[in-house]
Amino acid sequence: MAALRAFKSAESHGSEVPDIVCYEKQDDWGGQWNFTWRTGTDHYGEPVHSSMYRNLWSNGPKEALEFAEYTFDEHFGRPISSYPPREVLWDYIDGRASQSGVKDKVLFAHAVRWSEFDDETQKFTLTVDDLRHKKTLTEVFDEIIVSTGHFSFPNVPDFDDIETFPGEVIHAHEFRGAERFAGQRLLLIGGSYSAEDIGIQSHKMGARQVTMSYRSAPQGFAWPEGVDEVPQVSRFDGSVATFVDGTSREFDAVVLCTGYLHHYPFLPHDAQIDSPNNLYPTGLYRGVTWQANPRIHYLGAQDQWFTFNMFDAQAWFVRDLILGRIELPDAAARQAHIDAWLDAYSQVDDDPAAVRFQADYIRDLIDQTDYPMFDLDEVVDTFLAWKKDKKSNILTYRDQAYRSVMTGTMATVHHTAWLAELDDSRERYLSAQPTADEAQGAAEPA
Repeated sequence: MAALRAFKSAESHGSEVPDIVCYEKQDDWGGQWNFTWRTGTDHYGEPVHSSMYRNLWSNGPKEALEFAEYTFDEHFGRPISSYPPREVLWDYIDGRASQSGVKDKVLFAHAVRWSEFDDETQKFTLTVDDLRHKKTLTEVFDEIIVSTGHFSFPNVPDFDDIETFPGEVIHAHEFRGAERFAGQRLLLIGGSYSAEDIGIQSHKMGARQVTMSYRSAPQGFAWPEGVDEVPQVSRFDGSVATFVDGTSREFDAVVLCTGYLHHYPFLPHDAQIDSPNNLYPTGLYRGVTWQANPRIHYLGAQDQWFTFNMFDAQAWFVRDLILGRIELPDAAARQAHIDAWLDAYSQVDDDPAAVRFQADYIRDLIDQTDYPMFDLDEVVDTFLAWKKDKKSNILTYRDQAYRSVMTGTMATVHHTAWLAELDDSRERYLSAQPTADEAQGAAEPA
């Protein structure tokens, strides 16, 4: 969606743009934000892309992800809170893309099966399945932009004797709601954002006990009663999990919050990113263009502090490469640039440094395009304040409000505290205030 918007922006300012086709295997756009109740495979038999679940609210301030050229004020016409639920954020990105008039560029329910590059013609031949009409198509292209993200193919490690566990074992990718864990003892294996959010969601929805098992270090929040962290799992024996410190506990369900893999089955292996989830994957010039074949570009392949506005910065840069506005250096110069950024990344040793690194990366991209520059240092401050809020109280940080970097608008405070809010619909969120009964319920302890 960022790429389509970038080309549309250039076209609206008088530039000639190439013919563009976007293949999207889902029935609508929105990527991860396009929620489905399905897990495993969809109604076409394709792997389900989205990892979204009911009652997911943004786990970072919207002020840190706001588009510089399409603000929340412009979309909603009034201030909203800093932590919207999924449906509201989908509405925001859908509104921008719809306003651009680019939906006719998208062929929905089209899954790319294979891409073949011809060294002689310097063109790609794509094999694509039209899932609705059960037809296989081939098409020739000059450039490819891989915009699939990298949080849809689960990383599923093995654990000794986990096959003896009698309860449910799922990956976070298949998690669709915490209501199912009410009254249960839940083990979350993983020590990052998925474990944190699913754990707190499950606590909110009435789980009896939530235990998070970390590999390297605990997240270290002031967890509420009924939520805690333990070291890595060493083995299972039926419903009992034993940890590397020798302690054991009994559980009813297990969720693997163990991350995702870079996986691009439609590309030859020599064109695929093979990197851990980090802030600067190897093999990408400027973090977007494949060094071995600079006619292949990736958007959003990085681990992410910034999200929507980083995708924009990348999309505008790739657009200008393709339009010839930016000259592509030779292979040696590109590699030197990659090495310099990898060296800088090697100096990143904590979260504040990581946020600043990504801010510098985005600034470097925007400096070369006509994407509106915004105060990246202020966004860094917002991220650091967000982390401080979480450390202060993991249950109430979503009730805080921040000021928009783009417009200066101060966010409102949502009419209901997050811990008491059980309706994540757009209609409920945008309603002016709760009913008297709802207000009384929100004031009572969860």
